[in-house]
Amino acid sequence: MADKIRLGIIGANIHRGWAVRSHLPAVVASPEFELTAVCTTRMESAEESREKFGARLAFDDYHTMLAHPDIDAVAVSLRVPNHYEPTVAAINAGKHVYVEWPLGRTTAEAQEMADLARAKGVRNMVGLQARANAPLLHLRDLVASGYVGEVLSCHVRRITGGSLTRQSDRTWQRDRELGANTLTISFGHTIDALRMVVGDFSHVSTVVSTQANQWFETDTNQMVDVTSPDNVLVSGRLANGAVASAHVASNPWLDSGYLMEIHGRDGTLVATSDETPNHEGVRLQGAQGSDQLEDLVIPAKYTFVLEGMPHGAPYNVGQMYYQFGEAIRTGSDCQPDFDEAVRLHHFIDGIQAASDSGRQVAIE
Repeated sequence: MADKIRLGIIGANIHRGWAVRSHLPAVVASPEFELTAVCTTRMESAEESREKFGARLAFDDYHTMLAHPDIDAVAVSLRVPNHYEPTVAAINAGKHVYVEWPLGRTTAEAQEMADLARAKGVRNMVGLQARANAPLLHLRDLVASGYVGEVLSCHVRRITGGSLTRQSDRTWQRDRELGANTLTISFGHTIDALRMVVGDFSHVSTVVSTQANQWFETDTNQMVDVTSPDNVLVSGRLANGAVASAHVASNPWLDSGYLMEIHGRDGTLVATSDETPNHEGVRLQGAQGSDQLEDLVIPAKYTFVLEGMPHGAPYNVGQMYYQFGEAIRTGSDCQPDFDEAVRLHHFIDGIQAASDSGRQVAIE
């Protein structure tokens, strides 16, 4: 391997998508990596991306990119239904691979990718960036060290606005079968952060609902039918005995942000943000033996990136790339990996099953 890990990004369009907002600037600012190649479906857009971000190579076919000897690892940042084929191809080509969340359109796809990555021995990471969010890592360790004492209850909320109007290049998400919606993405990131901090659920009762069954396409001036859920309510009990609840929603108006509350016998911890928990900008507060919350300082040990990492969307992606690079160089476990993604896929399946049955469901 070269001095730097030579990375290719599949889905590197600079005009739209998550890669241009996060992956591309994060990789450029990560000293462990060289942005060796970018790949889109058209050579014109691939060349645009290469020129803008300084990649050495541009491709319009990911198979050709994966066959190039100068590629050590790849990142797959595409629409969820398109994750499976390039990820499988990358693993079979012996490339280490980072795939955005959700890992697959279905749990079966995710399981197949996890099994293949394990069999081929490649390092693999899934884009659950809340697990690289410095304040949330500190929150996890505070809970584990007994800051709040015995955890009695916890609650998480993430309410976004603007779901009724979208451009046509984003209304594909209206089809729940394509695997990219409020349940899988916004709820997935939000509940994963809670599970990281306080542990897994043992039982849940849930409501998964599509409250707005049509969206307006702003560029075509037409209404389109929606089957994807936009509200997810969960109540249940954690494996450690605490009670827990969650409400994640995409509503027409008034984005009210993110809130996680951990209430214990000896204290309280509260994390808030205007963004999702996988983004930078979480504020952490705590109180022990009182009702007065105070801001908590985040120790430097939770920051992995250098000062040059752009703030905003690239920041926690950069935190993830640092860990991805360490795993590649040392052969150590890479977290969160595809197996962790499969566990979250199964948990979300349990959320849906509880809603469909109208009964409490045990989480395995």
